[in-house]
Amino acid sequence: MIQRLAHAASVVALAAGAAAFVTNADAAAEAAKNSVTAVFKQMNVPVEGRFNHFTANVRFDPANVAASSAKLDVDVASFDIGAPEYNKEVAGDEWFDAAHFPHATFVSTQIKPGANGAFSVTGKLTIKGKTTDVVVPVQYHKDGANQVFDGTLPIKRLAYNIGSGEWKDTSVVADDVQIKFHIVSAAH
Repeated sequence: MIQRLAHAASVVALAAGAAAFVTNADAAAEAAKNSVTAVFKQMNVPVEGRFNHFTANVRFDPANVAASSAKLDVDVASFDIGAPEYNKEVAGDEWFDAAHFPHATFVSTQIKPGANGAFSVTGKLTIKGKTTDVVVPVQYHKDGANQVFDGTLPIKRLAYNIGSGEWKDTSVVADDVQIKFHIVSAAH
């Protein structure tokens, strides 16, 4: 059950971080280049899970950041922590409740440039019906004809009611979740 909680926490985190800069990661070739993971601690041991299905629409122009935008949609039932029985548990009502809340979303509201390819992406993160404002730190660089975005967004799983009942106890599965993402997209 602990791993189930960890799965849920990871999904929440992944949704937030990936949302900022993903571009239609459904295509097999693109999916192989992109990743959205969640890292959390279960009984003080780091655990990492991956979302296998997510789509996004990113319009990013480093010369016109004000006109740039990002939207991400994550299929929370696609969260994979490596064991089918745990994946099923995390999709259940105590964690993601994928039957009632099948998607986690991020929609950018503002993108601000920083130094040395760093950007701050402000937006609305919605997980399990709860929407919060988040700021996603993103590192950007060009790789040939592609744009590459990397980042980590820390979130609190309980802020999204991920892990209810006995799973609210953070001594087993920590409240802190790190959503990590690596997104490669064709330059627009």
